[in-house]
This record gives sequence, structure tokens and C-alpha cells, in this order.
Amino acid sequence: MNLDKDEKVVVGLMSGTSLDGIDAALVSITEEKEDIQLKLLHFTTLQYTDIMREKILSLCDPKQARMEEISAMNMLLGELFADAAKKVVTEANRTTNEIDFISSHGQTIFHQPESVEIAGHSVASTLQIGDISMIAERTGVMTIGDFRTRDMAAGGQGAPLVPYADNLLFREKEFGRVLVNIGGIANITVLPPEISEEDVLAFDTGPGNMIIDAFAGWATNGKRSFDDHGAIAASGRVDEAWLLELLVHDYYNQPPPKSTGRELFGIEYARKLWDEASLSAADKLATITELTARTIASDISRVIASHHIKEVYVSGGGWHNRTLMNGLKRHLPDSINMGSTDDLGIPSDAKEAVVFALLGYQCYMKRFNNLPSATGARHPVIMGKIAW
Repeated sequence: MNLDKDEKVVVGLMSGTSLDGIDAALVSITEEKEDIQLKLLHFTTLQYTDIMREKILSLCDPKQARMEEISAMNMLLGELFADAAKKVVTEANRTTNEIDFISSHGQTIFHQPESVEIAGHSVASTLQIGDISMIAERTGVMTIGDFRTRDMAAGGQGAPLVPYADNLLFREKEFGRVLVNIGGIANITVLPPEISEEDVLAFDTGPGNMIIDAFAGWATNGKRSFDDHGAIAASGRVDEAWLLELLVHDYYNQPPPKSTGRELFGIEYARKLWDEASLSAADKLATITELTARTIASDISRVIASHHIKEVYVSGGGWHNRTLMNGLKRHLPDSINMGSTDDLGIPSDAKEAVVFALLGYQCYMKRFNNLPSATGARHPVIMGKIAW
């Protein structure tokens, strides 16, 4: 690695709660007087096989997960993350010798932001697997990872982390923006105008695609793992009575900072909802899709006036669900301009992988890379561990 060159070429790796696969972004990062510029050179995804997806899902269930399986999958996923890194480099007609470092989020299998008491100690915890030493060994490239734990050590929830990058890259001078990411879980970053004294807000709004994907699988007897463009939901009708029952969930009323995951809105919760609703499969999907749209829109609406919001940009797999996007737009004022992060220069599918390239860069530069107003940490910290 050339420590003196101005440009850093970085691979950012991300695998989220949707478990579609490992996203890999090859990113050029340049800087002049702390003005950081990112350029996406190439993006690809290493898809999980059905077997791998099921194995990872089983690790997310405390009733199924076994210690020896967690240990083995930590190393195996390290291999797969390395494969994803090599894939994006090869497809970009580069070699690993040209890569300065790899920055990997890993795969979250457990996230417990609320403290529990253990032997008189109060402990919050999170666990991402996909060993960074394995990635470094298989690629020959220094690897940075395990970002969330340092923020939690400082009293934060270890999430959301993307808002740090949103604030750095997308804040406007005269008006506010909201950046929405819809993966398995949906989260928003509320960026006030630079001239405002309001703080940046960021938090998970609740389920994104997670319950929708589960319902799509059950509706098609396992033939589909997601509702393509929201087609099944579009053929159904929202059951308002059931939707109102779903909206009383305690999480939606919690004040930020807050974060969530499969522990709250995972397969067990999805199965309970699927079984309790006496509706057609299409109506179930229509209603659960509307739940995601309405919870996101509700949180955005609360900050439109205070943060002078004029634009909303969406990233993640949810952007491709037309029924979901139509629902979100319908619940926002006509004065709000809504688009995808493609309009800001970063493809919606690649955004999170690009963000982790940036978080790794800031760790490498020994700079703070969390946003305490989003995570609830007591102070800024440098997140990330390094495998040389």
C-alpha cells in the first residue's frame, strides 16, 4: 500500500438484513483540505445461495444457533467476503495490488442495543461475522472491519452508521434533505440545512423489506424471495383495520436514537403476522408493504418543518418496489421532491457498500467516524479494527 499517494482505491463490502448477498463497491477516494470526494469505479454483488441464506438465517435465531456453527460461519463468510472483493476488482479490470485496503461491514447475526444485566453488569452487544483476518489473508489486502462495537463501547447503539456519511457527503446549504435506506430494516437520516442549528437525526424507522420478503416467500410457496417491483402487493388491497393494529407496536413510539433488527422484526414476528391475518396473500402483502411506507413517511413528516426538508432520496432494495415507493410518495406532502441516491451520484443499490469504504478510510486516517446524534454515543470515536 502506498501511504503517500493522494488517491486511495478501496473496496467496500456490505451484507445486510435482507441477506441477498454481499455487495462490493470499488471506490476511489481523494481529498483536498479535508474535502473528501468519492467516485464509484465498479459495483457488483456476490449472491448467496439458498443454502447459505438459510444457514445465516438460522444463526440469527437464538433458538437454533449453535456455538460451533457461529464459529465456522464466521470463517466461511470471511472467505465469501474475500471472494466478493476479488470479484469487484477483477470485473473492474484491476488487480489486488492496486487496492489500498478493504473495508467490510460483515454480516450481523445479533444486535442488542438495549442493555441487559449479566452478573451485576449492564451490557449492550452486537455481533457481525465474516472474519477480517480471513479476508486479508485470502486477498493479500489490509482489511478494516468490526465497526459497530466501538460505538457501543462509548454508550451508543452501534447503529445506524450510514448517517455519518450522509452528513459528510449530502448536506445542502439552504434546505434540508432526508436520506432513506430501505434494506431489511428501514432507516432515515435527517439532514438540516448547513445554516441551521438543528442537529442531524438518524434512526431505524422499523421494518423495511424484511417482513415483505418473508410474506412473498410464503405467498409463492417459496418460489420467490421478494415481491418483484411490489407486483403481488399491487394486486391486493390494504386492510386498514389490521394496519392500525400493527402501527401500535411499541417501537414506533420510541424516541430516537433507536435501532432495531431481526430480533424485533424478524422471521418469528413475520410468521405471527402471517398466521393471524384472515386475508388473501395479496392483501397481506399490500398491508405489510403499506406498513413500511407509512412508518417511514410518518417519521419524515415529523421533521419536515423543523429541519426545512425539501428533498427525500431513497436507496436500498426498497427503491425497486414500486408499490412501496408509490405509498411513500402518497404519504408525503406534494412539496417534497422524491428520488433515489442515483440522482446524487451514488447508485441506490451500491450506497451502503460505498459508505463502508468511506468509514474504513476515516478509520485508516485515524479520524472519528461515528455520529453520536444518530447512535447515542457519549462522544465521537474511531470505529474499526485492522487486519494487516
